[in-house]
Amino acid sequence: MFTGIITGVGRIVDASPLGADASHGQRLTIEAPAGYLDDVALGDSIALNGACMTVTSFDAGNRRFTIDISAESLDKTAGLGEPGPVNLEKALRAHDRLGGHLVSGHVDGIGTVTHFEPVGESWELRISAPPALARFLAYKGSITVNGVSLTVNRVVDHQLSCEFSINLIPHTIENTTLGTLRAGSRINLEIDLIARYVERMLGGSLPRH
Repeated sequence: MFTGIITGVGRIVDASPLGADASHGQRLTIEAPAGYLDDVALGDSIALNGACMTVTSFDAGNRRFTIDISAESLDKTAGLGEPGPVNLEKALRAHDRLGGHLVSGHVDGIGTVTHFEPVGESWELRISAPPALARFLAYKGSITVNGVSLTVNRVVDHQLSCEFSINLIPHTIENTTLGTLRAGSRINLEIDLIARYVERMLGGSLPRH
């Protein structure tokens, strides 16, 4: 479990194929901030851009760790198949503060940035989400964008998509990778965990990608 409160910004420095064809995944090497791996052990869970991954090796001295990501996970996520910056969050401990919201680290769909512009001291981020996720998006509800817990400010339903808006404060821009987004950027979305269970209890089906 996670909270959507990013604890560091890392960088994928290498993405090596685990096999000869597209049915195989990749081994990613991630460079972490100084001191980030001091309390990490083999098998620990770290979310990369909102996708829960397992640490397969680490070198705290060189600030690097590796994860193996399957072809299926690469197909269902964005921003994890090539070198570049990633949001990092270690798994939630039982005694930690729940500063964001309950996050499972399972990506429910890929959205596309439609608008990202400054508004006063903040930034307005608009995202087009797959229609299957529309029923889970609500005004003042929670959504995870590339692993960051955020609050939905507006929802507009379209025939083939659902666009929602988020306000990003300067702290979020400075301490996550969201400041690098542009119109057309593909991002990982995870719906609110409680909304998922409510949908299930009411007899609905899980979202499809």
